[in-house]
Amino acid sequence: MNVVAKTETGRALGDAFAVVRDRLPGEGKIADQRRQAFEAYERSGLPHRRIEDWKYTDLRALMREVLPLAAAPDDAALSRARAVVEARAIEGVRCLVLVDGAFAPDLSDWQDLDKGLSVNPLRLALEAGDEIVATQALASDIANPMIALNGAMATDGVVIDVANGTVLTQPLHIVHVASGTAPASTFTRSLLRLGRDTGVTLVESYLAADGAKAYQTHDGLVVAIGDNSRLDHVRLVEDSIDAFNISSATVSLGAHAHFNTFGLTSGGHVSRYQLTVTCSGEGSKVETNGVNLINGTQHADTTLFLDHAVPHCASREIFRAVVDDRAHSVFQGRIIVRPDAQKTDAKMMTRALLLSDDAEADNKPELEIFADDVTCGHGATTGALDESLLFYMRARGLPEKEAQSLLIQAFVGEAIESIASDTLREVAIATAQRWLQARA
Repeated sequence: MNVVAKTETGRALGDAFAVVRDRLPGEGKIADQRRQAFEAYERSGLPHRRIEDWKYTDLRALMREVLPLAAAPDDAALSRARAVVEARAIEGVRCLVLVDGAFAPDLSDWQDLDKGLSVNPLRLALEAGDEIVATQALASDIANPMIALNGAMATDGVVIDVANGTVLTQPLHIVHVASGTAPASTFTRSLLRLGRDTGVTLVESYLAADGAKAYQTHDGLVVAIGDNSRLDHVRLVEDSIDAFNISSATVSLGAHAHFNTFGLTSGGHVSRYQLTVTCSGEGSKVETNGVNLINGTQHADTTLFLDHAVPHCASREIFRAVVDDRAHSVFQGRIIVRPDAQKTDAKMMTRALLLSDDAEADNKPELEIFADDVTCGHGATTGALDESLLFYMRARGLPEKEAQSLLIQAFVGEAIESIASDTLREVAIATAQRWLQARA
C-alpha cells in the first residue's frame, strides 16, 4: 500500500514553486502543464520508505531541507564552471554545458553542427511556446512524484534532434556543473529524439566546480529511439561528496532499435537514478550496465524498470556495487513481460562487494512474466573480497590496498567493458581509478 506523507520539506517545496513560477520558461498551456505536474507531485509528496519503490531511499528522512533555486550563473560562476569542464574534457566529443541549471552557450559546442543534427536550449523552445517539446519533455510520467516535480520546476536543458539516416561520429556530451558557492537546487530536463536509421553516442556528466557544496541536482532525460536506430549512453556521476542528486531517464525504443547504457556513480552524498525503458517495437535490444563505487556515508540507489511490451525483444542487465565504510548501495531492477511479448529474452544479474563490516547493499531483482514463450532469468549475490586471492597476491609482494584495487577492478570490469567506445571506456576506467586511488 502506498502511504502519502506530507512533511515540512514537502510544504517548503510548494512554497518554492509559488515563488519561482515567474522564473520558469513557458506560458499558457506550458504553464498549465507545469502546474499540473506540481499538483501531481503535491498529491503524493516526498516519497518515503512505506512506498515500495522507495523503501531503501527515504527522501522524507534524507531530504532534510529544500534549497532555494539556483540563481542564473554570473561571470564568476561561468569561470569556475569552465575550469572543471576543461579539467574533465573528453577528447573528440561535442560538449553541451548546463551551469546551475542553465544552458551555457559560451561553454558549449553547439554551432556548426553536423548535417541532420539539431541542438537547442530547452528554455528557448518553451519561451517560444513549442507545445510539442513541452508535452514530450515536461509531461512524462507525472505519476512518479520526483519526475513530476522535476517537470514542474525545470528551468532549462537541451533539446537534441537527429534526423532520419543520420549517424553521428562525434559523441554528444551533456555536462551538468554546480558552480555556486552557496547551497542551491537545480532542475533540468533534456529531450533526445532519434529518427529512423540513426546512430548516436550520448555522455552525461555531473560535476562540481571548485567551492560548490551541499547542492541539490534534479535532472531528467527523455529519449525516443526510432526504428533501426542505436543509442550508446554513458552516465558518470562525480558530484561533490555532500551533494544530493535525483535523476531520471525515460527511454522508448522503436522496432529493431538498440539501447546500450552504462552508468557509474562515485560522487554525491545521496543519489537516486530512475531508469524506465519500454520496448515498443519488435526486435529491439536493451543493454543496461552500472557500477556504484561508494564509501563513507554515501547512499547510491539505481532503480530500473524495463517493460517488454512487444514480441521478439532482448535485454541484458549487469550491475556491480563496491561499498566501503558505512555506505549504502541500492539496486532495484524490475522486468515486466507483457502478455503479447512472446519470444522475449531477458536476463538480469546484480552483484555487490562489501569492503567493511558496516557497508550495506540491498539488491532487489524482480521478474513479472505474463507470456509463456520466453527465456528470462535473474540473480543477485553479495559478498566480500576473496581472502585466498588477497593472500596469494600479498604473498607475491603486493601491498594490501593495491591487491584490493586489482580485485575491485576485475569485479567491475564486466560492466565497464560493455561501453562500445574505446575512448569512453577509458574515461570510465579513469573515473574508477580515481575512486580507488582516493581510498588507498
